[in-house]
Amino acid sequence: MGRHASPSFAASGPAGEGYLAGQLLVAMPAMQDPRFARSVICLCAHSADGAMGIVLNKPLSGLSFDELLKQLNLDPVPPQRRIRLLAGGPVEGGRGFVLHTADWETEGSLRVNPDIALTASIDILKAIAGGGGPREGLLALGYAGWGPGQLESEIQQNAWLNVTPDESLLFARQPDQLWRQALAKLHVDPALLSDTAGHA
Repeated sequence: MGRHASPSFAASGPAGEGYLAGQLLVAMPAMQDPRFARSVICLCAHSADGAMGIVLNKPLSGLSFDELLKQLNLDPVPPQRRIRLLAGGPVEGGRGFVLHTADWETEGSLRVNPDIALTASIDILKAIAGGGGPREGLLALGYAGWGPGQLESEIQQNAWLNVTPDESLLFARQPDQLWRQALAKLHVDPALLSDTAGHA
């Protein structure tokens, strides 16, 4: 966690038409990259400068919320509230981001869409540990990033589907079921998808 917002291209504000900020990316079954196979990603920023997102269905192993608070010297431990920890993506794995409902924000929070925000300030962890903070949230270490035009190219190659998120997908209690839940929201049976399938 730092006291600054997310990567610089993510701070440019709401994406323009044709961009997918605020959408979920759902990996097609043929996704070859093991880092993203069967992944569901909340796209937090998307513009001509690139894209940034948080993988929602890769639980972080080897670190608990309580242990993280101890490492950061934050009180109280044990906390009054806890949030799930995720491996948010392969970029900057030591950097923390809280994806959360937009009912709580601080300076530097990035509004992803009207309902959700992304905060990289340590203030949000203090608020959650103290029993406050946003109604729903999850902490991701690292993020997924794409350079200019890279995500658009992957979408054209049918690597991803996109779906409008809801809280049951964003803050799923069973992340191992999230990929199938996201496809079900698109009314897509993964068994029927092929490498050449278009958007549902």
